[in-house]
Amino acid sequence: MLNRTIAPDFIQVNEINFIKPKAQQLDNGIKVFTVNAGQQELVRIEFIFQNVNYDQNKPLQAVSVNSLINNGTKTLSAKQIAEQVDYYGAYLQTDYGADHTSITLHSLNKHLVSVLPIIWSILNESIFPQEELDIFIQNQKQKLKVNLQKNDFLARKTFANTIFGETAYGSDISMEHYDDLKRDDLLTYFKAAFKPENCTIIAAGKFEAKEFDLLNHFFGKSWENHNPSTVNEFNYSPIVGNDVYIEKADAVQSAIRMGNLTINRKHEDFPKLQIMNTLLGGYFGSRLMANIREDKGYTYGIGSGIASLKDAGYFFIATEVGTEVCVSALEEIEKEINILKTELVAEEELGLVRNYMLGSMLGSLENAFSHADKFKNIYFSDLDYDYYTKYIQTVKTITPEEIIATANQYLDWNAMTKVVVGKK
Repeated sequence: MLNRTIAPDFIQVNEINFIKPKAQQLDNGIKVFTVNAGQQELVRIEFIFQNVNYDQNKPLQAVSVNSLINNGTKTLSAKQIAEQVDYYGAYLQTDYGADHTSITLHSLNKHLVSVLPIIWSILNESIFPQEELDIFIQNQKQKLKVNLQKNDFLARKTFANTIFGETAYGSDISMEHYDDLKRDDLLTYFKAAFKPENCTIIAAGKFEAKEFDLLNHFFGKSWENHNPSTVNEFNYSPIVGNDVYIEKADAVQSAIRMGNLTINRKHEDFPKLQIMNTLLGGYFGSRLMANIREDKGYTYGIGSGIASLKDAGYFFIATEVGTEVCVSALEEIEKEINILKTELVAEEELGLVRNYMLGSMLGSLENAFSHADKFKNIYFSDLDYDYYTKYIQTVKTITPEEIIATANQYLDWNAMTKVVVGKK
């Protein structure tokens, strides 16, 4: 009989198999990557566009176009788009990121022939009606007004602006930026960004020759948008040891966000940095959680992370703590970083991190869509699947000495930007 009082042994993941996409092109040259897997008659098609023509005086162009692109075309109103997509049981999603904008369609295979023309109209004929823009501006200003009262939002916003300045990665958005939004600017950006030469399509699900032919029929011809554009590229000068304190006299909790510019996924040390980060604050069993939540009781949650962007990477730690323990929390965070830089991690703790990271990788590959997501991570970083091979090998073989070396190379408390919003 199974003894449920005895935990099962850990079994390390030995091999992770990725479904690599098939590379094709539409007749007009658009690159299409297809992860054909699964038995359900369901597909996800992502139209991904690089962000272009960044103007720090008009920082909301790209995100506003993304938000309003399905709110009316030359042939379809916002209501008609929503009703027709819903009628066919499809789902349309728009996403804006610092480097890319995407329009994503989830649809049953049998309805693609009816839904793809709607997407074509959105990507070619969007008109950004003034009434929709007015509503968008009103709603976003109200949302910003509410968010600016939240300490964690203000800390995150201030941190990004401090390390990235007035770029697309850190622009300090204000009410005035929304007031300055003009329909003509959105149309200009739309015609420059949403064009075939700036588009990559990633399809996942049961996507076979029939589905590819439909995609090529609707999107492989000439598009209406061909205005010139320049893909965004940014350079940064590291900011060393910048402390920012925004006092809120009535605050009950203080939001802390700190970190610094670091390497991105392209750098050979990135897997080591991910392992070090997981140990410090990257999962529920991390040292920051064990100390500041479980032992000290200063917070409900604390974590650290590494963000990989096209032109930069950054490390951060984020939490909210009671105002009376804000200084103590900062001292404990510094202490955990110093321990990581000076003391060898025990093999038992490192083993937990290995199992967690390999298990998370394996668990994240549950369907064709997640395999496509893993491909996106490397494709838009100009990498190949060797990245994952090296990542898995590094997780399995990294030594405590390498973790100390990584911490000393990439974690410098005195060089970190530290933002506190509340009281301390």
